[in-house]
Amino acid sequence: MPLLSTVSVVTALRAAGCVFAEDEAELILTTARTPDEAAAMIDRRVAGLPLELVLGWAEFAGLRITVEPGVFVPRRRTEFLVERALAAVPGASVVVDLCCGSGAVGAALAASLDGPELHAADIDPAAVRCARHNLAPHGGHAHGGDLFGALPTTLRGRVDILAANVPYVPTGEVPLLPSEARDHEPLVALDGGADGLDVLRRVAAEAPEWLAPGGLLLVETSERQAPLALEAFRGSGLTAHAAVSAEMYAHVVTGTRP
Repeated sequence: MPLLSTVSVVTALRAAGCVFAEDEAELILTTARTPDEAAAMIDRRVAGLPLELVLGWAEFAGLRITVEPGVFVPRRRTEFLVERALAAVPGASVVVDLCCGSGAVGAALAASLDGPELHAADIDPAAVRCARHNLAPHGGHAHGGDLFGALPTTLRGRVDILAANVPYVPTGEVPLLPSEARDHEPLVALDGGADGLDVLRRVAAEAPEWLAPGGLLLVETSERQAPLALEAFRGSGLTAHAAVSAEMYAHVVTGTRP
């Protein structure tokens, strides 16, 4: 099979509606090991598969995170949550990535900390398998189950950073999501209930039992949901604050155990 030219790949991707066709073409051509593999990747992208699933990885906080079909793709805006965690608890020794998906947040935190004890959990078996792969280089452990019920009980009262990238899309707005999310990512990773805060409230209610004194809970949310998220955090006894990154269009709510 002849080598594919960058121009031909860009043309195919642009015709399929890919806004960043030049960048995507470069990523596909440098990731593919053979011309046949490149052609297959282009076909999958043209058919609408998210670029990260076509490549098999997503860039997140300077890391190459493996992603698999059926697993939530980490968003670059979530790097803001990682930045806030590291700034607030730079010496964290116990880290938990709850609703971990691919384990991107846990891997990014561990990469910047000094060998923390790292645990992650997700209710989706596909996500747990993916997270195990991404956390292995950091000595992390991925557990399957519903929120805190998946974690070893020995973590109670010891967690310095509890990152919970919970689903926060209101149920009625899920059909309005871009097709790449709506059609290719698990509903359990997107749907947060009627107002999008069902899982967030459950996490906030139990978090104080798991956090160490001074430990930090962080969640990502939307601008309009932030006031209710702060209310949930404060209702569970946490000292809560909201932070915004205009550049990343990211909103993070943090809660500290007194």
